[in-house]
Amino acid sequence: MNSLIISGGTPLVGEVKIAGAKNAALAIIAAALLTDAPVIIDNVPNISDVNVMLDIVKNLGVEADWCEKNTIRIHVPGDIGYQTPYELVKKLRASNLLLGPLLARQGRVEISLPGGCNIGSRPMDLHFKGLAGMGAEIELEHGVIKGKCDRLEGAKIYLDFPSVGATENIMMAAVLAKGQTVIENVAKEPEIVDLANFLNSMGAKVRGAGTDVIRIDGVERLRGGRYSVIPDRIEAGTFMVAAVATDGDLLIDGVITTHIEPLIAKLREAGAEIREEDEKVRVRRRSKLRPIDIKTLPYPGFPTDMQSQMMAMLTTVKGTSVIVENIFENRLQVADEFKRMGAKIKVEGRTAIIQGVEKLQGAKVKASDLRAGAALIIAGLMAEGETEICNTHYIERGYEGIYDKLNALGVKTAIKY
Repeated sequence: MNSLIISGGTPLVGEVKIAGAKNAALAIIAAALLTDAPVIIDNVPNISDVNVMLDIVKNLGVEADWCEKNTIRIHVPGDIGYQTPYELVKKLRASNLLLGPLLARQGRVEISLPGGCNIGSRPMDLHFKGLAGMGAEIELEHGVIKGKCDRLEGAKIYLDFPSVGATENIMMAAVLAKGQTVIENVAKEPEIVDLANFLNSMGAKVRGAGTDVIRIDGVERLRGGRYSVIPDRIEAGTFMVAAVATDGDLLIDGVITTHIEPLIAKLREAGAEIREEDEKVRVRRRSKLRPIDIKTLPYPGFPTDMQSQMMAMLTTVKGTSVIVENIFENRLQVADEFKRMGAKIKVEGRTAIIQGVEKLQGAKVKASDLRAGAALIIAGLMAEGETEICNTHYIERGYEGIYDKLNALGVKTAIKY
């Protein structure tokens, strides 16, 4: 398994281009199964998660291939399979997004419980509840989700928690259902809005994405088309935090600031200067950083996917910072790796108390999930000496060309085989 070697102490200076949103692209690939017509998707990040999703849909009999660097063409023949292989599904949490489209299209689905990063409990009960409310029969047998239905029927569905995955699965299932589906207490993330825009571009009737209630009027069929994925707000946020943490000066191309307002607010509170410049964002440190408190919440609250990166930055901020993780209970486990680098962090349940130290020291550390890997890169950039990050496959799941991007910004990195 490869490791990443980072030589610390170099501020991030220059310009970086942000790739398309991983989480939006995965949902849109799943949604493309709802039509028989060809679909072209632009601005797709060429990362391992996307390639695993393409392998899964190709295993179903779907034509899905890269036709340009960041463009995918998908064409679904009249009849496809409904069973997904465990050896692929175990690699990708987002494989569960095929549940809704396959039920709506094929009337049957068998999919193993998905894998992905070990960041905490992510139960499927809300997915099951919503699809069952539309007339599907769902059961779990020996780790395999089995579902069947005739044509799904519109229903009124209330989500006990605004789950992104459940919202997306129910949305995709509902576009071909008979009648109207109303989903209440839905997730409001930008990726939800992007999925709704993609579905509507193919002839779906989805209203309310980005609000608390989504209404979907079912249609008989969807057409094909071409669509471009939004920029990845978490990649943009990761580079923003890295710039501030290293006392750098970074121009970020491909960021929609309204998608990351809570992060921008917290970085400014800590002492960062953030300015929009011709559809780009310039990020640098304005003054000595100050300690801050963070609580992760569903969108539009502070994103759990940026919590680990902020913890890395706060390890050398004089004073006491507090992070409360309200979404995924295992997200704080990266604190143990920071402590190997000299950080002073006390974890109590879902709360991390960070006492800033003067500097971090390079060490051998291990990524436990995608965002922990990104956070350890930031810590390595901040640290004195070399840092070796193991489990780089987690990082490569969500950041396209990140090593090349770092090298272009003046960072010395190397891959150890």
